[in-house]
Amino acid sequence: MNLSIVIPLLNEQESLPELHQWIVKVMQSHNYSYEILFIDDGSTDASWQTISQLSSENPNVKGIRFLRNYGKSQALHAGFAKAQGDVIITMDADLQDSPDEIPELFRLITEDNYDLISGWKKKRYDSVVAKNIPSKLFNWAARKTSGVHLNDFNCGLKAYKNIVIKNIEVSGEMHRYIPVLAKNAGFGKIGEKIVIHQARKYGNSKFGMSRFINGFLDLITIWFLSTFGKRPMHLFGLLGSIMFIIGFLFAFYLGIDKLFINTSGRLITERPQFYLSLTAMLIGTQLFLAGFLGEIILRTKNNEERYKISEELGVES
Repeated sequence: MNLSIVIPLLNEQESLPELHQWIVKVMQSHNYSYEILFIDDGSTDASWQTISQLSSENPNVKGIRFLRNYGKSQALHAGFAKAQGDVIITMDADLQDSPDEIPELFRLITEDNYDLISGWKKKRYDSVVAKNIPSKLFNWAARKTSGVHLNDFNCGLKAYKNIVIKNIEVSGEMHRYIPVLAKNAGFGKIGEKIVIHQARKYGNSKFGMSRFINGFLDLITIWFLSTFGKRPMHLFGLLGSIMFIIGFLFAFYLGIDKLFINTSGRLITERPQFYLSLTAMLIGTQLFLAGFLGEIILRTKNNEERYKISEELGVES
């Protein structure tokens, strides 16, 4: 199969028939073998009924329905697990991503041998103050922190080799950082393509300003996980050892000072420096234990199911 189109959605019933028709037109004009995977992330409108209708009319349409809203990352994770195409395209369901971009994205993966191509909505129709400026700041911080030089991490329109999506773990709200996850997994050929951004035709955006705050917090998380996620002892153990040694040396100095220098002075416990050294040793011990416990958790953790699926259409178990 040439293509898997993975589309996470939440309350997009108005746009789904038009999006489906548009994708099918592109697939047929280029003679692609394909599947369309709609991931209903707990919609409360008639989105699932629309997907069911489309699936009955087109056997290439498949669907996964969550019991409730789990988030875009979980929806992409479920879609990636079921995708069978050689190239996987992700796009939003709100018609702001153009399916006409798919052939060129497919060519860049199959002919130019990119591992991942990320869309760049260079010209946007969003609010300048509410979305464009925060997005530019967010993308600048993401580039500086991750070392992945993309202009638009948030763009939902991306293309991947199948091997890429099968070897990355999208969790929490890490969908913004899939290129970073791919880089950390060893896939280094990551490119970018300017894509058309269209004004929203139906409904309202499901993301507010909070996504940028969450995005920066996730950026810190992914930096930490990529640097120390597999070896927490290297960070906590190092900091803990430094703190403990500083506290111990300070306490040792106070003991020497009391025994041999100021023998008639105040008791050690009456000196504030004693409590500073004691605090440093306690913090150092706690940090060391945190690193030790982190190592144990990494070696014993089980991968728990992160979402519940209520129905599936056409996908293989």
